[in-house]
Amino acid sequence: MSTSTRPVAEVVDEIYRAESRRVFATLIRLLGDFDLAEEALHDAFRAALEQWPRDGVPANPRAWLVSAGRFKAIDGIRRLARFDPYDEVAEQVEGIADESASREDENIEDDRLRLIFTCCHPALQADAQVALTLREVCGLTTEEIAQAFLSAAPTLAQRIVRAKAKIREARIPYQVPEPEELAQRLDSVLRVIYLVFNEGYSASSGSTLTRVDLSAEAIRLGRLLVDLLPEPEAMGLLALMLLHESRRETRTSPEGDLILLSEQDRSAWNQDLIREGVALVERALASRRFGAYSVQAAIAAVHAEAATADATDWSEVVGLYDVLLRIEPSPVVELNRAVAVAMRDGPASGLELINAILARGDLEDYHLAHAAQADLLRRMGETARARAAYGRAIALARQEPERRFLERRQAELPR
Repeated sequence: MSTSTRPVAEVVDEIYRAESRRVFATLIRLLGDFDLAEEALHDAFRAALEQWPRDGVPANPRAWLVSAGRFKAIDGIRRLARFDPYDEVAEQVEGIADESASREDENIEDDRLRLIFTCCHPALQADAQVALTLREVCGLTTEEIAQAFLSAAPTLAQRIVRAKAKIREARIPYQVPEPEELAQRLDSVLRVIYLVFNEGYSASSGSTLTRVDLSAEAIRLGRLLVDLLPEPEAMGLLALMLLHESRRETRTSPEGDLILLSEQDRSAWNQDLIREGVALVERALASRRFGAYSVQAAIAAVHAEAATADATDWSEVVGLYDVLLRIEPSPVVELNRAVAVAMRDGPASGLELINAILARGDLEDYHLAHAAQADLLRRMGETARARAAYGRAIALARQEPERRFLERRQAELPR
């Protein structure tokens, strides 16, 4: 046991913040049940508060907590079995716990990877995957998740409860997929992480453009995934998030108003994040097994490495969007490519492409499509049509900073 002049309660609190989700992930493997593991986690930390002041802080607190939590859970199960010896659930869980004792020393970092894949299992609803990942992997409270996604806390709680029940009833295995299944399952994990990041980086609605805590959690998950599973697309997604995050501080004014990429103060971009992101992009693309996230990151890298907006290599951006369209065709990718074409070839060329997308009925309810159309019409001097397009974009925008920006652009049009 080690000694310290710091109060033990302070040490326990620090260890809880740093290690609780790792301990929790291992307890799930050992006990085979989310709720049982959660209770065991809290029992272990209560035991630490009781025993460490007397015995000292152990040399390996994480291992001590895992062992204490497992034995507390097994003791509880055995007490339950004495009261109801025919309780099949108790017997089943006790069997899992006893069998798992011999595996207690398995790689604890692998446990975190197992937990991520379990929370993002494709058998779960997409919104349940997000909520469960934030709750169980990141350790956010139900109230924090509900606030971030503008949902009622009881609704989020029920979603998490149903997801755990689905895992239990469907006997979803707590494991990393086999190699032949990895690509499909990894897609679910990456999608969940990117959904969390996007909600933090560009909130879907509300009075603020960003929610820093959610973006930070997504990047933390992305780093963890790359450390545990350095697949090219995991690197590509982390690069994409880092490159976007590098511009966060310049995206809004002190008053909370939106600032376009072309007007941002590039000297204030976070160069450390840019260097890290670019290096990850290069590693992902060099693998020749890259996908959509890596190509999107490569596009972000072109913008990040341009010293000025005018220095942006728009031909390279268009070429990368051509690659992205082949990998993952979608109207939104077409729209972004059209904007890049407008920057390379002039507004008329881009407008023709955007009009074709809208004429098909695609993106009719997507405010950014009408905002892009309005901007190109404005640049071409088509004032009346630009005003109408801005009006459609304003009506569809759900985020206050974007709405204010569009209203300002519309008001600036000559009468």
